[in-house]
Amino acid sequence: MSMYEQLKNNVFLIAGPCIIENESMVMNLAEKIKAISDELNLTYIFKASFDKANRTSVDAFRGQGMKEGLRILQKVKDTFGLPVTTDIHESHQAEMLAEVVDVLQIPAFLCRQTDLLLASGQTGRIVNIKKAQFLSGMEMKHAVRKVESTGNKQIILTERGTMFGYNNLVVDYRNLVDMKTLGYPVCMDVTHSTQRPGGLEGKSGGNREYAPYLAAAAAAVGVRGFFFEVHENPDVALSDGPNMIPLSEFRSLLLNHVIRFIS
Repeated sequence: MSMYEQLKNNVFLIAGPCIIENESMVMNLAEKIKAISDELNLTYIFKASFDKANRTSVDAFRGQGMKEGLRILQKVKDTFGLPVTTDIHESHQAEMLAEVVDVLQIPAFLCRQTDLLLASGQTGRIVNIKKAQFLSGMEMKHAVRKVESTGNKQIILTERGTMFGYNNLVVDYRNLVDMKTLGYPVCMDVTHSTQRPGGLEGKSGGNREYAPYLAAAAAAVGVRGFFFEVHENPDVALSDGPNMIPLSEFRSLLLNHVIRFIS
């Protein structure tokens, strides 16, 4: 069974740190999250960004860059046998990323960028399109058609919240239901949906305490894919700390707020 068939037929997890801070941090998280996902029988894709090109401030830490980031992601694959995903920000990156990355992640702000979607689709890799904070679930059909036009029908659609005034997001669960009608696996980005974009003095804040409830509600409406950013100590993380889940709490969250609510 191909990896994409596994995603279509199993409960799957995309999880890891927001950003590649260093190699040891990435390897530690990959090993420990894999152990949790194996125990809970979840198909697992490791996630970490080599570059966060959409940070609020020009002074914010962006990551290790493509060359070093891909080296570390390849080490995760070789060591733990895990598929990996990372953000793609520009169309010229697609070919190089596809040499290592199994799932190309389209950031929400970029999900209408035609050249980016086409280049990602043309790699033949799975394309995970995050729904923009300003789009409805049904409007994602246009992004889907752009990828489909390349002959690639390995697509995931991910919900990550909708803008609700300044520096706030809300999740409309109708969008999850609507995206399911497009015929592709739907994923709930739990932690980014608790984010407060740009709302913390030059960086994004967040309310991770809401994450368990957002996850449970997504499972209850039939979602089978779950995206979490996880960190050993989110309060000292270099990106997205306020909405990341502490590794020590992650197994319990999955067991009590995801597995429990899946019918």
